[in-house]
Formats: sequence, structure tokens, C-alpha cells
Amino acid sequence: MSSRVILVSDDRSSLRSPGTPLWPDAACMRGIHTNDWAAHIFEYAMSFEGDMTQVRELAAQTGAGVLHPHGALAVEPPGLIVCDVDSTVTRTEAIDLLAECAGKAEEISEVTARAMAGTLDFAESLHERVKCLEGLHVGALEEARKATVVTPGAAELVAAAHEVGAAVGLVSGGFTALVNPLAAEIGADFSASNELEIVDDHLTGRVVGDIVDRAAKATWLRRWAEKSEVDLERTIAVGDGANDLDMFAAAGLAIAFCAKPVAVEAARNTIRCERIDALRAVWER
Repeated sequence: MSSRVILVSDDRSSLRSPGTPLWPDAACMRGIHTNDWAAHIFEYAMSFEGDMTQVRELAAQTGAGVLHPHGALAVEPPGLIVCDVDSTVTRTEAIDLLAECAGKAEEISEVTARAMAGTLDFAESLHERVKCLEGLHVGALEEARKATVVTPGAAELVAAAHEVGAAVGLVSGGFTALVNPLAAEIGADFSASNELEIVDDHLTGRVVGDIVDRAAKATWLRRWAEKSEVDLERTIAVGDGANDLDMFAAAGLAIAFCAKPVAVEAARNTIRCERIDALRAVWER
């Protein structure tokens, strides 16, 4: 079975060193060079038999990412791409933006630190952080939406996915008031996130309905794959942290984007430059 190993970076020179162990058995290598990122795509007549650990270590030293699509995604484009939102499709965190509006940045940061230390699970930490927003006027949601920084290449990624017939979903532990407009802005097909309860134009400090947590992200990926009539092996999950690990395990290909070490270790596929449309190197021929 043929296979591919892809190096990607916003600095073309960083692809040279990790490319060294990829050359000997490659049937061919093609390059993609845009104004914002570059990729070297190594093609193999059979499965790549080299040392991927060495390739990944060399790439990490130079700041390059490594993508190693396998199975159907080695020869076909994806049918579905599901992306985390905060610090993936955006460079900002929704809860932090709202905390600033509420004047509760320190309180929410303390809860976040406890969650990262493992003393709170995601659902508990979400409820505690949202409780800090009680009484905040709904106008703050629009302020936070305007302050959201979209990751470079997000709309371009969606457009490129649509060109090959793939759907794109955004799944987030953030909030519908920010995620749904973002999905519309970049042209995503699906979105799922948490809904803040609002009464008399003010946040109550509570969340309505089921929590979108780590397990729910994987559930939404499967649900959208079924709706799109796409086999799971032709799905891609993109995220940056521990809350993305379940959907990483469910997807045909997991990609850690500008990610924390726990996500990099779980995904084994990385994009380290801040151009999320570099992901299209997975299916470029």
C-alpha cells in the first residue's frame, strides 16, 4: 500500500533536516510553496519503513510539522474535518474574553489553573467559570465576538475542504454566541458548543443543555460523519489540548495544531506554524 509523509512549515529551510531520513526510500517528493507556508510531500510505493520517531524529533528541533496520513487518507481526500475552536480556529479563548468583560479575569484564571492541574474535570471547571459571569449583560457577548482573533487560514481551509467535497465542523467547549457566528464567517458546515443561559438580557451564570466536553467532541465527530455519509477513516480531527483527545482517537487522522505536549503526543501529527490551511497538504496531489 502506498503512503505519504508530509513536512510543513512557514519556514522552508526548516524542512531540510527532517527530510533527510525521508529521501532514501521515497518514490518521489513534491513541494507546495505558498506565500504563507510550505510543504514537502514524500510519496512511497509501499508503507514508509523508516524511523518516524527520528523524523518527528528532527522536525520538532526545527519547528516543522509532520503529517503521516494512513489508510484511506493516504490515497483519498477527507470527507469531514472537525476542528476545536479556542486556540485552534481562533488564537483567543472565549472564556478569557468574557472574563475581561466581566472584570473576573483573575477568578476565572484560578479555576482554569485548577482544571489544568487535574483537580477539576472540564464540566466542573466550565460551571465554575461560567458562574463568575453571572449578571454580565448580553452586550458583552458581542464585545467578545469582536475581540476574537481568527487563526490565519481558517476560511481558506474551509474553502479548500469544500473543493474536494469535504464538510467542516467546529466543536468547542466555548459558547454558541461566539462559535456559531464564527462558523458562519468562515463557511463551516456544522458547529456545536455550550449555550449560556440568558434572562432579561443578562447571563445567569449557568449553561443550558448538555455540556460539550471531551467525550462530546468525539460524539459530534461521529454524528457529523454519519450525517455526511463519511467513513470515520476519512475524517480528520484538529485540536490543541487534552479536551481533544477523544475525538483524536475517533478520527481517521488526528492533527495537533500549535498544540500542548499532551495533544502532540496523542496525535503524532503536527502543524506548528500558525496557518491552519497548511492542513490541506494532507490531500494535495
